[in-house]
Amino acid sequence: MTISERLDRLPVTRRHRYVVALVGVATFFDLYDLFLAGTISTVLTKQFAVSPGDLKLLLASAFLGAFVGALGLGRLADRVGRRTAFLVTLGLYSVFTLLGAFSTEVWMLVVCRFIAGIGIGAELPLADAYLADLLPAKHRGRATAWAYTIGFCGVPAAGFLARWLAEYENGWRWLFVIGGLGAVVVLALRTGLPESPRWLVSQGRYEEAEAVVRRFEKETPEVITPEAPPSPKAPATALFRPPWLKRTAMLYVFQALQAFGYYGFGSLVPIVLAAKGFHLSTSLTYVALTFLGYPLGSALSIPIIERAQRKWLIIGSAAGMAGFGLAFGYATTSAAIITFGFCYTLLSNVFSNAFHTYQGELFPTELRATAAGSAYSLSRLATAAMPFVLLPVLTGSGPGAMFAIVAGAMMILIVDVALLGPPTTGRSVESIADGSTMRTGATR
Repeated sequence: MTISERLDRLPVTRRHRYVVALVGVATFFDLYDLFLAGTISTVLTKQFAVSPGDLKLLLASAFLGAFVGALGLGRLADRVGRRTAFLVTLGLYSVFTLLGAFSTEVWMLVVCRFIAGIGIGAELPLADAYLADLLPAKHRGRATAWAYTIGFCGVPAAGFLARWLAEYENGWRWLFVIGGLGAVVVLALRTGLPESPRWLVSQGRYEEAEAVVRRFEKETPEVITPEAPPSPKAPATALFRPPWLKRTAMLYVFQALQAFGYYGFGSLVPIVLAAKGFHLSTSLTYVALTFLGYPLGSALSIPIIERAQRKWLIIGSAAGMAGFGLAFGYATTSAAIITFGFCYTLLSNVFSNAFHTYQGELFPTELRATAAGSAYSLSRLATAAMPFVLLPVLTGSGPGAMFAIVAGAMMILIVDVALLGPPTTGRSVESIADGSTMRTGATR
């Protein structure tokens, strides 16, 4: 029996739960940081007398760094291992987030945000690849959803902390200190993570893979006889040739568009509320309340992510985001703004958990982190471009027109996934990679 088959036959063990929890806590600080600049953008505008042009660059800086990180460090993970790449990404984020807290002018903050973004950009696709490598097929979606549920608690945490600390002159600096110091603690804990056995096999390091799998098997009553077949290496260019070209094209289009739906709301909603005429403290309160939908939506995905086919879960939640986004854009009362904003964030994390699991399943081990990272880099690039695309629309035509563009992007995304996305729920990553229809028990 192969290493992969042994991993897929395991139940969820205590060691699996530890890995999921640690990935989730690290994701907490990444997502906390990604939503931070948009949340406190109005505060920083006053602190540094930021011009509209500088504000766009400040909002884009972390995402530009994330583009570089997702593109470069994803391939690093396929070459030197998931665990080593994890340490590099979190190290970059923690150091430069702390330095950003001591910025004396806007350009220092932009540079720190850019370099911290390099670490942030690689973290999420790397987490997707790592969890897909390690988790049993029948539990992969649910366990990944648990990791992101922990992680998405960082979004309302950023919202409520910003609401509280914004009242103090340098309160925004403490937001960066909290993120940086928290990441340092997680970095220390992460040194105990096991390397991916599937990746070790792909490198011909069978004894190390066997040792990792045996540690998981010691927590189960069944002992399985090992066998470790070789796994072929593949260059990154293999993504652009059959049989992977169709999936690569689908995922690249998807990632370029999903950024408008996901981060188009989370990053710009404080500015949207300011455009609607709300006071700073009121808008930050509304932001914090709508951000509660992120962890709750992530939790909602846990019982359904293994019951529904993931591609259709992505499509259904994307359609809901388009509708609630338009409703939010045209809402004028406090109750409508909070209700539609909350529903938007709730659905967006059903969407997010489904696609994070999905993108980690589509490619073989030797290409998994490269594919996820390179595709995810496009979403970071699109998110970096959003202030330059959407803010002029917001200023010139209002929130309704801005969210009409977001809804249009989600409609194209739906067509892309419906036509080109393969089914994956309940299948081993090997059967998904070779195009097999073999299943492990989940419904189509």
